[in-house]
Amino acid sequence: MKPTLILAAATAASALALATLAAAQDTQSSGVKETIKDDARTFGHAVADGARSVGHAVADTSRKVGRDVADKTAPARDQVRDDSKKAGAAIAHGARAVGSSVKNGAEKAKSAVAPRSDEPKPAAEPKPGS
Repeated sequence: MKPTLILAAATAASALALATLAAAQDTQSSGVKETIKDDARTFGHAVADGARSVGHAVADTSRKVGRDVADKTAPARDQVRDDSKKAGAAIAHGARAVGSSVKNGAEKAKSAVAPRSDEPKPAAEPKPGS
């Protein structure tokens, strides 16, 4: 990967040097100018190809490392998932227990306050004006 990067940098430097020479020597013939122009274009394409190759190599390496990390962390990830499921189930069980306890307490309180059928119902007070 480093040799490709060094080659790309050297190619870019050469292209800049040739471009500078072309600009400094306006008295050159058109054939020399075209040759320099073609060489600069070739160098530019070489730099682009080198950069593309380096980019693809980095992407492939990164992808491989990512998969290795995912494979190595899979047992820990599975353990965390299982522990999370167990904790969630315990919380749900506790919430159900509290809910049924509150419901039973509310029913007891309601039955303690509600009039019983063997007790007489309180007489309705007469409405004013009747």
